[in-house]
Amino acid sequence: MNKLYPSAQAALDGLVADGQTLAVGGFGLCGIPEALIAALRDSGAKQLTVISNNAGVDGFGLGQLLTTRQISKMISSYVGENKEFERQFLAGELALEFTPQGTLAEKLRAGGSGIPAFFTKTGVGTVVAEGKELREFDGETYVMERALKADVSLVKAWRADRSGNLVFRKTARNFNPMIAAAGKVCVAEVEQLVETGALDPDQIHTPGIYVDRIVVNATPEKRIEQRTLRSN
Repeated sequence: MNKLYPSAQAALDGLVADGQTLAVGGFGLCGIPEALIAALRDSGAKQLTVISNNAGVDGFGLGQLLTTRQISKMISSYVGENKEFERQFLAGELALEFTPQGTLAEKLRAGGSGIPAFFTKTGVGTVVAEGKELREFDGETYVMERALKADVSLVKAWRADRSGNLVFRKTARNFNPMIAAAGKVCVAEVEQLVETGALDPDQIHTPGIYVDRIVVNATPEKRIEQRTLRSN
């Protein structure tokens, strides 16, 4: 089975549609599938629900899709780097489901593992627990969190083989492995492609069984969110 596609646009062809739920890897601008996000923008798909730690920054990453008003709801844990995100949310133009960062990761992991829900102490006694089932275990109160799944997952890896086995690099791994498993279909953007069998099995972070399509972007921009210099 050939999983390699010639461009990000081709890799999304026939996959994305209005009203879908997409899970997108990345933490800030680290480990985001830059080319796939741009192709999603160019697809014109709208009324999207996007699961991602945050929404990039104004004009880059998922921030591009806020500018074009393609996202109607975000499921995130942090939104502080994006003024357009803040503006749309405060104006009632964008729905937001805030989720604690660790809980978000576990909701995605559960979705990819076939676990429908789990209990956690995080958020008990706060707005996070409103409307959710509470249960006591060993004298402690826990809140039930439902798993997250996506119609399409978009992830960024450092290296892949032609079977779709993925290797992430350092902190760029972040949410990507959980998001890859949580989608009905997963598209991986990679910097390097090698032949099947070239990767050490012990170094593979996401098995190819989770990856349906691959596109190579050998020279991503890898923009830095905030460049801080020390004064002399």
